Amino acid sequence: MKKVLTFDDVSLVPKYSDITTREQVDISVDLDAILSLDIPIVGAPMDTVVGAEMAVALGDAGTFGVLHRYNTIPEQTDMVTQVTSGTNAESPVAAAIGATGDFLERAEELVGAGAEILCIDVAHGHHAHVKRAIGVLRGKFGSDVHLMAGNVATAEAFLDLSNWGADSIRVGVGGGAACSTRVRTGHGVPVLESIRQCSESEGSALLIADGGMRNSGDITKALAAGADLVMAGSLLAGTDEAPGIIITDERTKRKYKVYRGMASRDAQSSWRSKVSVVEGVSTTVPYKGSVLDTLDELTGGIRSGLSYSGCSNLNELRLTATFVRQTPAGLKEGSPHILGK
Repeated sequence: MKKVLTFDDVSLVPKYSDITTREQVDISVDLDAILSLDIPIVGAPMDTVVGAEMAVALGDAGTFGVLHRYNTIPEQTDMVTQVTSGTNAESPVAAAIGATGDFLERAEELVGAGAEILCIDVAHGHHAHVKRAIGVLRGKFGSDVHLMAGNVATAEAFLDLSNWGADSIRVGVGGGAACSTRVRTGHGVPVLESIRQCSESEGSALLIADGGMRNSGDITKALAAGADLVMAGSLLAGTDEAPGIIITDERTKRKYKVYRGMASRDAQSSWRSKVSVVEGVSTTVPYKGSVLDTLDELTGGIRSGLSYSGCSNLNELRLTATFVRQTPAGLKEGSPHILGK
């Protein structure tokens, strides 16, 4: 049985650097005619993460969020219209669809409203339904629409989806903060290992790391391991722009917002009025204020990370980064530990 590693198991090795300020570090992403972004972070299609307000804010920050699909076609189409009329004109507009049922009708309406990226959003992307959906959508829209698909966990799956016609692929199964897939099903691969495997495959699609990243250090590791972009859910949840109301604890006066996995019991009950297999949880996360502040913190950490590797851009990081394995003691040493004594 092969032993595999994930984010806490490794650290990046500092290298000689002539970078004098973080502003010298370029973390923009220019991947194709549609995916030209100022930062390598995109928002996940979850109903407590990306609605119209979040998508507009992310567009103004030079990236995008994928509008969730857990509503009616008119409701999601209206979100696309709000984003196209309210965001930076240079930022792409993205929306999620399924792989069965009304997916084609939904896709047609979304593209008609201005969506440029369609995300085939299913938990197990290495599936016949996804293969068929990519074929149908590619036949309908040709190369006019960027097709994102996933999620997958292996190089074999990444290559297959790439060959089926996906432009970008979400990599990571069971690693999300509100995901319980591995507990429920016993299936999944540590996300950093999935990134490494998929980045070494012959698939030409762009690699979007999805899940398991809790801070800018983890994001930097994902990019160093071969990801072109990272998808953020819990990291963006709890902000002003995330859907949902602010909840105040009357005793502590601390503020929170709801964050939930889309396969949680709570989410399934609200968007399809029935519950099948539960593979997620619903919880609250601390209120964080503006998403722009969160993005500033994350991108500042990424830029610092590149400077420690002596890299001025993301491509240099992927080519030259060196990982070392660390013990649990090394992990503890690398975290603030004065309070733990």
